[in-house]
Amino acid sequence: MTSPSPADAASPAARNRVVLAAYTATIFLSALLLFSVQPLFTKMVLPRLGGSPAVWSVAMVFFQSLLLGGYAYAHVLMTLKSRTAPVVVHLVVLAVAFTFLPLSISSGWAEPPASGYPFWLLGLFAASIGLPFFALAANNPMLQAWFVRTGHPQGPDPYFLYASSNIGSFLALLFYPVLLEPMLTLHAQNLLWTVGYGLLILLIGVCGFLLLRAPPMVLALNDGDEAAPAPPWLQWGRWVFLAAVPSGLLIAVTAHISTDVAAAPLLWVLPLSLYLLTWVLVFQSRPLLPHVWMLKLQPLAIAGVVVLLAIGGEQNLLLTLGGHQLCFFIIAMASHGELARTRPPARYLTGFYVALSFGGMIGGLFAGLVAPFTFSWIAEYPILLALAALCRPWQPSRRGAMLLWLAAMAAALVLVALAYRADAAEVFLESWRVWAIGAVAAMAAVLAVAMRLERFQLAALVALGLLLVRVYPLDEGRVETVRSFFGVHKIVVTPGGYYHVLMHGTTIHGAEKFLNDDGTRVTGRPEPISYYHSDGGIGRAIAAIRARKSGPLRVAVIGLGAGTLACQAKPGETWKFFEIDQTMVDTARNPKYFTYLSACMPDIKPVIGDARLTFAREPDAAYDLIVVDAYSSDAIPIHLATQEAMAIYKAKLAPGGAVVMHVSNRHLELASVVVGIADANGLTSWVYNEDSGRDAEYIFTTNVVVSARKPEDVGSLASDSYWQSTPPTPGEWVWTDDYSNVLGAVYRRLRDGDN
Repeated sequence: MTSPSPADAASPAARNRVVLAAYTATIFLSALLLFSVQPLFTKMVLPRLGGSPAVWSVAMVFFQSLLLGGYAYAHVLMTLKSRTAPVVVHLVVLAVAFTFLPLSISSGWAEPPASGYPFWLLGLFAASIGLPFFALAANNPMLQAWFVRTGHPQGPDPYFLYASSNIGSFLALLFYPVLLEPMLTLHAQNLLWTVGYGLLILLIGVCGFLLLRAPPMVLALNDGDEAAPAPPWLQWGRWVFLAAVPSGLLIAVTAHISTDVAAAPLLWVLPLSLYLLTWVLVFQSRPLLPHVWMLKLQPLAIAGVVVLLAIGGEQNLLLTLGGHQLCFFIIAMASHGELARTRPPARYLTGFYVALSFGGMIGGLFAGLVAPFTFSWIAEYPILLALAALCRPWQPSRRGAMLLWLAAMAAALVLVALAYRADAAEVFLESWRVWAIGAVAAMAAVLAVAMRLERFQLAALVALGLLLVRVYPLDEGRVETVRSFFGVHKIVVTPGGYYHVLMHGTTIHGAEKFLNDDGTRVTGRPEPISYYHSDGGIGRAIAAIRARKSGPLRVAVIGLGAGTLACQAKPGETWKFFEIDQTMVDTARNPKYFTYLSACMPDIKPVIGDARLTFAREPDAAYDLIVVDAYSSDAIPIHLATQEAMAIYKAKLAPGGAVVMHVSNRHLELASVVVGIADANGLTSWVYNEDSGRDAEYIFTTNVVVSARKPEDVGSLASDSYWQSTPPTPGEWVWTDDYSNVLGAVYRRLRDGDN
């Protein structure tokens, strides 16, 4: 008997290295493309999307739904007995999808409808990017199934490749805002992504070739353990639930921190990155964070969120932001760790991924589409937080846990009952609110960890703690909420009823004084306050343009808010408002909340829709003054602050007219952006960034930019010491529909502070 030659002995090892490298690289590149296309395409369609953070939620629902479709397609293909058919079919699908590139907006989707906006968005995404994304979505489970059949020694447990996929996704999210967006135009990004897609097709062809070259007997051996029993339906349902809760929490926690805590741009990247990181960690061959640790920390994390909700977001902003995301990370790690712990044999791999994607879609649908039309506040966050307690594995409680649980439940119920006694509730609110809610949350965590509280009992106790947060709100005064697709708005009636304040998250968008200092009701024409008072930047600009014209103005206002600017109008003037959110119009018209419109413009008929589209239909040279004041919390819709948008504003200006853009912002330095886009259109700009000097409540400093064709068009404003004639910043790229740099605006705000 002759011994094998060294070359023969080395051949299988070399082949295995090639197989592992090819499949790892292909899955990594596929994930990189999958998650970089989401922000890329969203930016491409911004001129048709409005500036709402809710657009991100709809995009997430779309991508999760198509992910499910891709996983189901991969599952069906891998049930075929033929080795060749899955390879050929998938390569054909990829090739057909490549004909849709470079990415572009499908014809027939020119303008959103007056209603059904989320469903229109889903249709636009499906028609424009559906097939390329569908083909990408199928790659991860399909390539893992192919890897199993190549005969590689690691084939029986290929889930480590899922970690490679999520590393690619994680890096795509980090690199896009830091490298791609600031350095490349959208056109260049699109071409780069198309090249990457072509390279991916070649790599998948290599993987298919390696699969077809695998010996048939190896394929039969590694096609899965025929004796492995199929998971029961209850287990499939459990997998769906374990995937749905973190997916819904991802959208819910993003909505909470980007509105109620800090409406900072790009904030959505952080929780999504953490979400992907959990998948990377739990499917590693040797997890860095043991699952048993995460299960012990999970009740503490849930309790931590309850306490954070009770405390509120502005006491320590960085601590609150970090706290919510750290707790979300631990909760997601526990849920995803359960998925990794209970994963089935490789034979059922594609079906397992279908269950994961189905759960992700359900969680996304609930938090992204159902909740905004069902709840008047971000109720999905506490609901999903209570459901997260059910993601724990079942374990028997220790002796005495039931008695302690009953005692904690009784105490929490007593606190809830106090809400129905006004005198007791008032005392409670002043002194013990956070302590009482924190005690309930801490008791839940201690019982879960030390006494091994059963998961349904933990969920019930968490739900009661969250109910206390809602029953005893943090805001001073009475709060009413109004929710639409475009976000949650709060109408806060301050203690004593002196002011009504319109807020989106922590950002004030208007206020009105209802009672005088002596408690009598304010009568007559309401005085514009907040950012719109007469001594502020917007008020001074309106007065200067009015004095320059020496006659009634024709004014267009983009963004209604509480309707405050309606009371800046003079008799005989024509003012037209453009607003994307009908609920804002209804709120501003309701004298129960605000009286600016009812007192100053009772017959107003705002134009509803995205102003980039509706305002473009206005006749040219129609307005003496255009005021752009459209914000979603503290984030400005980028497509209203580009060179192309300013070209539209300029075209609608009458001779001698001016554009006023309100750019007050805690997180973005936008004055230089506006100066740049104005200069690109041949306009000169003046910047106002001074306090009015008035010592009064709800009178705010404003940052305003006025742009006009020549200095004479702004009258006395050109020589006013409050205003500075400002040239464009050297070296700063002009924002266009093809390029914007949000991170740069964030950096300038951090660098310059309030200066």
